[in-house]
Amino acid sequence: MIGLISATAAGAAARDRLVTAWPDRVRVYDGPVGDAVRRAFAECEQLVCFLATGAVVRLVAPLLGDKATDPGVVCVDEGGRFAVSLVGGHGGGANELARQVGELLGAEPVVTTATDAVGVPGLDTLGLPVEGDVAGVSRALLDGEPVALRAEVAWPLPPLRAGAEGAYVVRVTDRLIEGVAEREVVLRPPSLVVGVGASKGAPVDEVLGLVESTLGEAGLSLKSLAELATVDAKAGEPGIVAAAERLGVPVVTYSAEQLAGVEVPNPSDAPLAAVGTPSVAEAAALVRGGELLVPKRKSERADGLPAMATCAVVRRPGRGRLAVVGLGPGARDLLTPRAKAELRRASVLVGLDQYVDQIRDLLRPGTRVLESGLGAEEERARTAVEEARKGQAVALIGSGDAGVYAMASPALAEASDDIDVIGVPGVTAALAAAAILGAPLGHDHVSISLSDLHTPWEVIERRVRAVAESDIVVTFYNPRSRGRDWQLPKALAILAEHRKPTTPVGVVRNASRPDESSRVTTLGALDPATVDMMTVVTVGNTATRDIAGRMVTPRGYRWQASQEGAE
Repeated sequence: MIGLISATAAGAAARDRLVTAWPDRVRVYDGPVGDAVRRAFAECEQLVCFLATGAVVRLVAPLLGDKATDPGVVCVDEGGRFAVSLVGGHGGGANELARQVGELLGAEPVVTTATDAVGVPGLDTLGLPVEGDVAGVSRALLDGEPVALRAEVAWPLPPLRAGAEGAYVVRVTDRLIEGVAEREVVLRPPSLVVGVGASKGAPVDEVLGLVESTLGEAGLSLKSLAELATVDAKAGEPGIVAAAERLGVPVVTYSAEQLAGVEVPNPSDAPLAAVGTPSVAEAAALVRGGELLVPKRKSERADGLPAMATCAVVRRPGRGRLAVVGLGPGARDLLTPRAKAELRRASVLVGLDQYVDQIRDLLRPGTRVLESGLGAEEERARTAVEEARKGQAVALIGSGDAGVYAMASPALAEASDDIDVIGVPGVTAALAAAAILGAPLGHDHVSISLSDLHTPWEVIERRVRAVAESDIVVTFYNPRSRGRDWQLPKALAILAEHRKPTTPVGVVRNASRPDESSRVTTLGALDPATVDMMTVVTVGNTATRDIAGRMVTPRGYRWQASQEGAE
């Protein structure tokens, strides 16, 4: 919960905008400001104070305890110009909250945390449990001192400016450590899966004790536990559910049929009779692959009665992460926040050289960039997938939406289920052009690429004829190049067999970029020689009209009928 505190009418007005935007995230604290801040500090994870920075400093200073547990505090000035991350930038989430508040209020977020200021990811912001000398190693990363990355468990991390050797160490491991060494940070990836079997009514303390003792005796850290896995029939078993809650991990279940198909070292007739699979603990831990670190173990009861719980431990390898990112049509303000976040998360960026140049300034220091020129699309797709399979966090970029005539399809054709794939949508060239032209896509519409480099012209022509006969608005991508100068005239001629010469046609070149140009002409008047590969051409249907120089296609046909009646 985010506590909101204000003292003036101006502050209250800005406060109420957050209340409207985040009704389920915020709570207003009224009354004397000092009392309101103290109550909010004790009850909330974060605070937004619409007060002078100095006043907030004096109010919260006596309340500060530990940066790992103190709430994040953001201060917004009376004029709503700045959202200052004051306390708990990383641990309390104040840096991100300042950005969110700034976006909602139109304020400039002010973040002074060193790692955020220079683009180095904070070691305590990676979403992994962290131990050790976080401040010292972070300072070394900031100062450019040699820092070694020792990954005992491969995990997709953002670029850390770390190499093979260094006086400071970032260690990625799921093993127990007897005291973290000086100048060392330990990151705990969620690499361990514990498969659990339990008799009906198994006590939570027995299940929990078995999991904890098994991991401890194997020299493995509870902080790297990702989930408890079991059979569907035990999804609601109270002892398993309660143990998972105490451990802070989910319960993941599989059908008996799935588990029965997993080869395990210690099958048994008892679970086969009870739930339909010869193994629960080992099979549930192994069903998604990995290394069996601890075979099936039974719990030990002090009362001498038979064990009611079993478990097995598997280490799953870190899965590489491939984000396929659409950069939009070119303008920076049409690049989505999600795309920016993925670019900053990636340790490896793969893309066309001219697209890399567009967003190079958004990459974190140390990001490895693999760029190539036109015509190497399949090579880039293979490279991105190969890097992800090495356990890297990879961003593969394309213009517009990466799934529309871009890199998503060749990349996903190469990828299998051994990596995680995240699609990040972008504003397509067709949509950017349509916004410039007016509303040409108000009814059914389709996009067709006129490039026959990968698709036979016979197929393209058949599709153009289908569009012409079905009276659908069409946007042509890749309409004309020096080596392909006849395809666009041919496509327009096919459309002209079914549409009047006066049909509106929109031509947009370099949509949203500094040298953008556009015009609305007609099917009969369009000169194909004025079109190139940087252009998209949108041809209206029989209902599309030129109204005040804008293309408009009505959503229905009543408007069309009334227009024809007026003629």
